[in-house]
Amino acid sequence: MPKLFAILFLLLSCVSAYAAELKIGYVNTERLFRESALAVKAQKKLEQEFARREQDVQKMIKQARDLQSSLEKEGLTMAEADKTRKERDLANMSREIQRAQREYREDINQRRNEEFSALHEKARKIIGDIADKEKYDLILENVVYAGPRIDITDRVMKALER
Repeated sequence: MPKLFAILFLLLSCVSAYAAELKIGYVNTERLFRESALAVKAQKKLEQEFARREQDVQKMIKQARDLQSSLEKEGLTMAEADKTRKERDLANMSREIQRAQREYREDINQRRNEEFSALHEKARKIIGDIADKEKYDLILENVVYAGPRIDITDRVMKALER
Protein backbone atom coordinates (compact mmCIF):
# COMPACT_ATOMS: atom_id res chain seq x y z
CA MET A 1 0.00 0.00 0.00
CA PRO A 2 2.79 2.53 0.76
CA LYS A 3 4.29 1.78 -2.68
CA LEU A 4 0.95 2.66 -4.31
CA PHE A 5 0.92 6.03 -2.56
CA ALA A 6 4.52 6.67 -3.61
CA ILE A 7 3.75 5.88 -7.24
CA LEU A 8 0.60 8.02 -7.14
CA PHE A 9 2.57 10.90 -5.59
CA LEU A 10 5.23 10.63 -8.28
CA LEU A 11 2.64 10.65 -11.06
CA LEU A 12 0.84 13.65 -9.61
CA SER A 13 4.05 15.60 -9.17
CA CYS A 14 5.06 14.87 -12.79
CA VAL A 15 1.65 15.98 -14.10
CA SER A 16 1.68 19.18 -12.04
CA ALA A 17 5.24 19.97 -13.14
CA TYR A 18 4.28 19.51 -16.79
CA ALA A 19 1.06 21.51 -16.34
CA ALA A 20 3.07 24.39 -14.87
CA GLU A 21 5.05 24.59 -18.13
CA LEU A 22 1.96 24.60 -20.39
CA LYS A 23 0.97 27.95 -21.83
CA ILE A 24 -2.74 28.06 -22.52
CA GLY A 25 -4.81 30.82 -24.10
CA TYR A 26 -8.49 31.40 -24.73
CA VAL A 27 -10.35 33.37 -27.41
CA ASN A 28 -13.98 34.37 -26.92
CA THR A 29 -15.16 34.05 -30.52
CA GLU A 30 -18.69 35.13 -29.65
CA ARG A 31 -17.34 38.44 -28.36
CA LEU A 32 -14.99 38.65 -31.33
CA PHE A 33 -17.91 38.32 -33.77
CA ARG A 34 -20.01 40.80 -31.81
CA GLU A 35 -17.54 43.54 -30.87
CA SER A 36 -14.62 43.59 -33.28
CA ALA A 37 -14.45 46.44 -35.78
CA LEU A 38 -14.54 43.98 -38.70
CA ALA A 39 -17.65 42.28 -37.29
CA VAL A 40 -19.43 45.61 -36.84
CA LYS A 41 -18.42 46.62 -40.37
CA ALA A 42 -19.68 43.30 -41.77
CA GLN A 43 -22.99 43.69 -39.93
CA LYS A 44 -23.49 47.22 -41.28
CA LYS A 45 -22.62 46.02 -44.78
CA LEU A 46 -25.28 43.31 -44.52
CA GLU A 47 -27.86 45.78 -43.21
CA GLN A 48 -27.20 48.10 -46.15
CA GLU A 49 -27.21 45.25 -48.65
CA PHE A 50 -30.57 43.93 -47.44
CA ALA A 51 -32.27 47.19 -46.40
CA ARG A 52 -34.29 47.44 -49.62
CA ARG A 53 -35.61 43.89 -49.33
CA GLU A 54 -36.49 44.46 -45.68
CA GLN A 55 -38.46 47.57 -46.69
CA ASP A 56 -40.24 45.64 -49.44
CA VAL A 57 -41.31 42.91 -47.01
CA GLN A 58 -42.51 45.51 -44.49
CA LYS A 59 -44.47 47.24 -47.26
CA MET A 60 -46.15 43.96 -48.18
CA ILE A 61 -47.05 43.32 -44.53
CA LYS A 62 -48.60 46.79 -44.26
CA GLN A 63 -50.66 46.21 -47.41
CA ALA A 64 -51.92 42.90 -46.02
CA ARG A 65 -52.85 44.54 -42.70
CA ASP A 66 -54.67 47.31 -44.53
CA LEU A 67 -56.60 44.78 -46.61
CA GLN A 68 -57.49 42.77 -43.52
CA SER A 69 -58.60 45.91 -41.72
CA SER A 70 -60.74 46.85 -44.71
CA LEU A 71 -62.30 43.39 -44.72
CA GLU A 72 -63.09 43.61 -41.01
CA LYS A 73 -64.66 47.06 -41.32
CA GLU A 74 -66.56 46.63 -44.57
CA GLY A 75 -67.04 42.86 -44.61
CA LEU A 76 -70.62 42.92 -43.36
CA THR A 77 -71.80 45.50 -45.90
CA MET A 78 -69.72 44.23 -48.82
CA ALA A 79 -71.17 42.14 -51.64
CA GLU A 80 -70.38 38.44 -51.17
CA ALA A 81 -68.40 38.23 -54.44
CA ASP A 82 -66.25 41.25 -53.44
CA LYS A 83 -65.73 39.83 -49.98
CA THR A 84 -64.65 36.45 -51.39
CA ARG A 85 -62.29 38.14 -53.85
CA LYS A 86 -60.67 40.25 -51.10
CA GLU A 87 -60.33 37.21 -48.82
CA ARG A 88 -58.62 35.34 -51.68
CA ASP A 89 -56.35 38.35 -52.30
CA LEU A 90 -55.48 38.42 -48.59
CA ALA A 91 -54.66 34.68 -48.58
CA ASN A 92 -52.46 35.14 -51.67
CA MET A 93 -50.73 38.11 -50.04
CA SER A 94 -50.09 36.08 -46.89
CA ARG A 95 -48.47 33.29 -48.90
CA GLU A 96 -46.38 35.82 -50.84
CA ILE A 97 -45.27 37.49 -47.60
CA GLN A 98 -44.27 34.15 -46.10
CA ARG A 99 -42.32 33.26 -49.24
CA ALA A 100 -40.59 36.66 -49.32
CA GLN A 101 -39.71 36.44 -45.61
CA ARG A 102 -38.34 32.92 -46.00
CA GLU A 103 -36.21 33.90 -49.01
CA TYR A 104 -35.02 37.03 -47.20
CA ARG A 105 -33.97 35.03 -44.10
CA GLU A 106 -32.23 32.38 -46.20
CA ASP A 107 -30.35 34.96 -48.28
CA ILE A 108 -29.28 37.11 -45.33
CA ASN A 109 -28.19 34.03 -43.37
CA GLN A 110 -26.13 32.83 -46.31
CA ARG A 111 -24.47 36.24 -46.70
CA ARG A 112 -23.90 36.51 -42.94
CA ASN A 113 -22.24 33.10 -42.98
CA GLU A 114 -20.02 34.20 -45.88
CA GLU A 115 -19.01 37.45 -44.17
CA PHE A 116 -18.35 35.89 -40.78
CA SER A 117 -16.58 32.90 -42.29
CA ALA A 118 -14.06 35.30 -43.82
CA LEU A 119 -13.71 37.04 -40.46
CA HIS A 120 -13.25 33.69 -38.73
CA GLU A 121 -10.49 32.72 -41.16
CA LYS A 122 -8.65 36.00 -40.51
CA ALA A 123 -9.03 35.50 -36.76
CA ARG A 124 -7.74 31.93 -36.98
CA LYS A 125 -4.65 33.11 -38.84
CA ILE A 126 -4.01 35.80 -36.24
CA ILE A 127 -4.53 33.31 -33.41
CA GLY A 128 -2.02 31.00 -35.06
CA ASP A 129 0.47 33.87 -35.38
CA ILE A 130 0.03 34.81 -31.71
CA ALA A 131 0.45 31.16 -30.71
CA ASP A 132 3.69 30.89 -32.69
CA LYS A 133 5.17 34.20 -31.52
CA GLU A 134 4.28 33.78 -27.86
CA LYS A 135 4.90 30.02 -27.70
CA TYR A 136 1.40 28.91 -26.68
CA ASP A 137 0.89 25.18 -26.28
CA LEU A 138 -2.89 25.39 -26.55
CA ILE A 139 -5.46 28.05 -27.49
CA LEU A 140 -9.12 27.27 -26.90
CA GLU A 141 -12.43 28.63 -28.16
CA ASN A 142 -15.93 28.13 -26.74
CA VAL A 143 -15.21 26.96 -23.23
CA VAL A 144 -17.47 26.97 -20.19
CA TYR A 145 -15.07 29.10 -18.16
CA ALA A 146 -11.72 30.78 -18.75
CA GLY A 147 -10.02 33.19 -16.40
CA PRO A 148 -8.95 36.63 -17.56
CA ARG A 149 -5.29 35.63 -17.22
CA ILE A 150 -5.51 33.36 -20.28
CA ASP A 151 -8.03 35.40 -22.32
CA ILE A 152 -6.30 36.75 -25.45
CA THR A 153 -9.48 37.99 -27.18
CA ASP A 154 -8.48 41.66 -26.91
CA ARG A 155 -5.12 41.00 -28.57
CA VAL A 156 -6.83 39.15 -31.41
CA MET A 157 -9.32 42.01 -31.89
CA LYS A 158 -6.52 44.59 -31.97
CA ALA A 159 -4.62 42.51 -34.52
CA LEU A 160 -7.76 42.18 -36.65
CA GLU A 161 -8.17 45.93 -36.72
CA ARG A 162 -4.64 46.47 -38.07
